[in-house]
Amino acid sequence: MLRTFPKGGVHPPENKLSAGSVVKALPAPATATILLTQHIGAPATLKVAVGDKLKTGQLIAEATGFVSSAVHSSVSGTVKKIDAFADASGYKRPGVQIETEGDEWAEGIDTSTELNTEIPDSAEEIIRRIAAAGIVGMGGAAFPTHVKLSVPPGKRADLIVVNGVECEPYLTCDHRLMLEKGDEIITGIRILMKALNVNRAIIGVENNKPDAVAVMKRCAAIYGRAVEVFPLRVKYPQGGEKQLIKAVMGREIPTARIPVDVGVVPFNVATVFAVYEAVQKNKPVVERLVTVTGKRLAQPSNFRVRIGTPLSTLIEAAGGVPENTGKIISGGPMMGKAVVSADIPTTKGCSGVLLIDERETARRQVRNCIRCAKCVSVCPMGLEPYLLMPLAEQQLFDRAEQEKTVNCIECGSCSYVCPSSRPLLDYIRLGKAKVMYNMKTRALKK
Repeated sequence: MLRTFPKGGVHPPENKLSAGSVVKALPAPATATILLTQHIGAPATLKVAVGDKLKTGQLIAEATGFVSSAVHSSVSGTVKKIDAFADASGYKRPGVQIETEGDEWAEGIDTSTELNTEIPDSAEEIIRRIAAAGIVGMGGAAFPTHVKLSVPPGKRADLIVVNGVECEPYLTCDHRLMLEKGDEIITGIRILMKALNVNRAIIGVENNKPDAVAVMKRCAAIYGRAVEVFPLRVKYPQGGEKQLIKAVMGREIPTARIPVDVGVVPFNVATVFAVYEAVQKNKPVVERLVTVTGKRLAQPSNFRVRIGTPLSTLIEAAGGVPENTGKIISGGPMMGKAVVSADIPTTKGCSGVLLIDERETARRQVRNCIRCAKCVSVCPMGLEPYLLMPLAEQQLFDRAEQEKTVNCIECGSCSYVCPSSRPLLDYIRLGKAKVMYNMKTRALKK
């Protein structure tokens, strides 16, 4: 029997329209807009000025404090503007705009595709290279990877879990990465095992990707039980770290705890590949794979894209915006966010661009809750979404905190199944943000 997580979950239409699309490299954009806040934590500190000449891979902002991440130029050229630029949320963030001139890479970066499996002996050196490369969680969370590798005193990891699930509908960039870069991913896993001093890694891949399961098993076979591939039953949101760890190992992460508290450190396959490039090729995060897709799109595709490339450039490469497009979403349909403009830049955490027809995006009339409990049955965290929404509406934030609204992983399963078309996640997200603010404020006063 295929493994999966036991609580809740849904199975929306997969719509993996670009699964057969081989990754194509897009040229560097004429102008790259690189944000300094592409990660969880403190914004990076700017190290360049208007008029500076840069090479591809050159540091433009260094990490500020422990939870932060370095940012590098994804193109060679001249710094034309330092300002605030809109991101996927619509808010303006500090960033650097670079006018591209040629494509000259910084010294020491290996841009070849030759496989290098000789990993460093020093865990400290591995973590140093990962931090210097500005690697963050590239599945969307954007948590600095070097921080995740710095296990707190008193805790110890015994297992790495690699997320190759890609349960979000439409998105296929991780699928293609596993098919095309399997050996590099396995080497990246061995690097992370060395950094954490663990002897076992498990790669979770949903069973709707049998070709990826086969490739990863073939690449991992030489390492026996040290690196295993687990095919998983198809169920959303199996890519959530708590759900994935429960599915592959049966370990439950307690409330307000993190995976290392149960001995596990999880990584997305795209993050693992970035680790390979950083440690083996001295290559910082200056590009990533992005799926550009939609039912009416001419050519749903997977692209290798320079960070800072406008989403509009990706869309044009896939055939342009179809007529009657209602929304452009950064990410997938369940957890992605509709963007205010297609001119926003690609970031480290951007895994997909989805164009949805206006008929599918139209909001249906919101009706009263009929207490059907469907939202309760599909919640993977065991919450009561029908209750959390009115608590947020009525600003009853103390009660919302008691009802564990901060445990919500914002997967959208509740909104997906609601027969009354209630915007459950929208309100729960608002309530969660306010409760977390209140909790932080209380902690600062102590």
